[in-house]
Amino acid sequence: MSFSWTPHRFAGGALALDVANSVVLRHDAARRIDRFAVSNQMRDFPQAAAEFCAERALFGKIVPVARENEADFIALREAIDRYFRERILTGGDDQSLAALLEAMAKVLREANPGSVAAATAHSVLRLIAMPDPERMKICGNCGWLFIDRSKNRSRAWFDMAVCGNRAKANRHYRRKKEEIP
Repeated sequence: MSFSWTPHRFAGGALALDVANSVVLRHDAARRIDRFAVSNQMRDFPQAAAEFCAERALFGKIVPVARENEADFIALREAIDRYFRERILTGGDDQSLAALLEAMAKVLREANPGSVAAATAHSVLRLIAMPDPERMKICGNCGWLFIDRSKNRSRAWFDMAVCGNRAKANRHYRRKKEEIP
């Protein structure tokens, strides 16, 4: 399967969330796709992040994760998803925070300072210290994590052009189907 990194893939609002969202349909085992498991996708990610990520000005040019550190980067990605998803749903707990901090520490000890792994760890720190954590949400359609930067904090979709339209189309289809005698 071939992918391209597009602006839609970076609508999470933070590099750490965009990294966590590199797993498509995470909670649907039958359709789940790990974009970093596809050949060269992890290597192409930093260049796309430098072009499309909301935090691109903070990190400047970032380089791919060294091959020997890829497993630690994936472990960080999974810890990011677990912690922030839990924080949104239940307020989080000390164990998931500790696991996230341990994964970050390991990446920061071993990663090149200019790598996407180090930049991701710094992005996590910014998210943990976020002044209004209730702005972080889970998309009602695809399940990706995102920061709601709308004025009234009412955004429900990761990307209105994709997820919002799909949800509205599904709702319309169901209503029309119910009208048929």
